[in-house]
Amino acid sequence: MIDPAKIHNPFLDRLAARFAAGGHRLYLVGGAVRDLLAGQPAGDMDLTTDAPVDAIKRLAAAARAASVYPIGEKFGTIGVLAGGHTYEITTFRAATGAVAPLPAGEAALPADLYVDLAHRDFTINAMAYQLADGPLYDPFAGRQDLAAGLIRGVGDPAARFQDDPLRLLRAVRLAIQFGFRLDPATRTAAAATAPLLGVVAWERKAAELNRILLSPQPSVGIRLLDDLGLLAQVLPEMMPMHGMAQGPVHYKDVYEHTLLVVDRTAPRLILRWAALLHDIAKPRTYSLQHGEVHFYGHEVVGARMAREILTRLRQPQEVVAQVEQLVAQHLRIALYDETWTDGAVRRFIRESIPVTEDLIALARADVTSANPRNVAAAAARVAGLLARCRAIEAQEEVAKIKSPLDGNELMALFDRPPGPWIRPLKDYLLNLVLDGELAQDDVATATTLARAWMAAQGAAS
Repeated sequence: MIDPAKIHNPFLDRLAARFAAGGHRLYLVGGAVRDLLAGQPAGDMDLTTDAPVDAIKRLAAAARAASVYPIGEKFGTIGVLAGGHTYEITTFRAATGAVAPLPAGEAALPADLYVDLAHRDFTINAMAYQLADGPLYDPFAGRQDLAAGLIRGVGDPAARFQDDPLRLLRAVRLAIQFGFRLDPATRTAAAATAPLLGVVAWERKAAELNRILLSPQPSVGIRLLDDLGLLAQVLPEMMPMHGMAQGPVHYKDVYEHTLLVVDRTAPRLILRWAALLHDIAKPRTYSLQHGEVHFYGHEVVGARMAREILTRLRQPQEVVAQVEQLVAQHLRIALYDETWTDGAVRRFIRESIPVTEDLIALARADVTSANPRNVAAAAARVAGLLARCRAIEAQEEVAKIKSPLDGNELMALFDRPPGPWIRPLKDYLLNLVLDGELAQDDVATATTLARAWMAAQGAAS
């Protein structure tokens, strides 16, 4: 049962008292009830009531909420902030379509609450705890499914998915979040209604995908999405990866390799997305030459695809940009050897900012060979580059290294307006600094070198 001490707080007690005094009932519902029954702390709390929206706003304000705001008022939902907690209070859902008869032994369950619970997604989320006096209502055996580790749609699973197709992704996310399985009827309904995901806003789909990717073993969720036909709806670019051989020395196809890489990364959203998409372009760049498989330029094409995919999913710009950078540069570390100069290492550091650490982590995860010698060699290569990076950064802030002459100074020196001529010249001078051949403050030498470079360019043209 639920321990009331884990629910009640001064604000909730005041809120329940205000609703009761106003002749209204107030129930804790959904994930908070589920989590409390599972012995986990409840996060943000969802509440439902027979009170209309105007009464919800008035009673919440009377309970001294810090903030009362509409977040879905046309759907009957009001947001409340109090005591550092966020609450969503929603008027009972109205009956739409057929509702299963009230189960035997649940006669005390109010009909309006029963209708509300009957339209929720899964049985483990279709329980209600009345705040005023504590009855726990569970008309769909949510406690039983919670104990059995089962995700079961309420009533007719297909109807629940039709009510809100985002529930298709939520079923997968809940299954991997709790280590549960889908009951057979719910699994069948999910596969049959998978195309309905097309009507769901991309940002809503992205929120569930992010939570799946951040789970302890995201490959389990991705495989389940794939098995149900949902992966093809949200990430169709992944489907050609199935069966795409990487050559005779690889024992896994691109899809299996990708899932291994994702599981081997730390649960950071940018890193997990980069791991999922780092080889996304291999099917598009596949070629067979003289019996050897090649994927020339897959990192370049993949970076563009990653941007397109994450933009479609309405991901934040920081996520889009950094995942694109990681995909574009994910082969860079494989090129490292001990012959790299300090200048080359400095260039690597500068060009991989701000994802240097994630790029190194991705390179480590990307080694899924079954050959111990290959694994050891790759690990040594990554460790060697990391050691070089740290040694150099301990002596200087590589990100702050700059050319002795900036763009304004170069325009003044050559009496020329801004234009594409500046960037190559600045890069030339900066590379000399990175290679240790020119001091950052040596303006005189930089001026001489710049004049010589421009003269050579003129001669070349």
